[in-house]
Amino acid sequence: MSLTDKAIQQIRELIRTGALPPGSKLPPEPDLAAQLGLSRNLAREAVKALAVARVLEVRRGDGTYVTSLQPRLLLEGLGGAVELLQGDSTALQDLMEVRRLLEPVATALAATRITDDQLAEVKAHLDAMRSARNDVELLNAHDTAFHRAVVSATGNDTLLTLLEAISGRTLRARVWRGLVDTQAADRTLAEHEAIYRALSMRDASLSQAAALLHVSSTEQGLREHLQGGSLPESDHSS
Repeated sequence: MSLTDKAIQQIRELIRTGALPPGSKLPPEPDLAAQLGLSRNLAREAVKALAVARVLEVRRGDGTYVTSLQPRLLLEGLGGAVELLQGDSTALQDLMEVRRLLEPVATALAATRITDDQLAEVKAHLDAMRSARNDVELLNAHDTAFHRAVVSATGNDTLLTLLEAISGRTLRARVWRGLVDTQAADRTLAEHEAIYRALSMRDASLSQAAALLHVSSTEQGLREHLQGGSLPESDHSS
């Protein structure tokens, strides 16, 4: 472990133990360095690294603060990384595999926790998708919102953030473009309807099966496009 890594670990430990709770201000650099037994340069490098990771927030003219440490904030960079992988077919297939492992289980959990209001939100986005049958932009927007509403019903913000990040808005848009172009949108809408019906029954096993069918179908479509050597440039399925 490098000296900088050790310095990062020391600051993380202060945060983990509550010595520096969320929202608290770090001591001035000389004091922090002395407290941790570090050089000022090492303390500065550690703070910079933790700021990049969104653990710390540097406020010009005010100081450095521990962030809220909310999963959405800390995992925000993952979505950006997924967008950078759009040209890597192996990485895209890996991401779909991860989604296939996580989303059906998340949907099953949602079935046991979803409220009437949350179910109504899911249905509203499903209805909007039906109305936008040939509009890729609207299909993509409501598809994203449909799945977000489902996973939000789990009450697990970390799971929601991870799934949103690995799904990727650009990737979803490209899938929808392929579906509309190949007249396969109706089939995918039917898969969404099956998910909604299972959720409305509060049936965890059926919800998991419906989500697995949907994600597997989407994954297969992606593989076919990739094997064909191209994906439509702008937009893919939910």
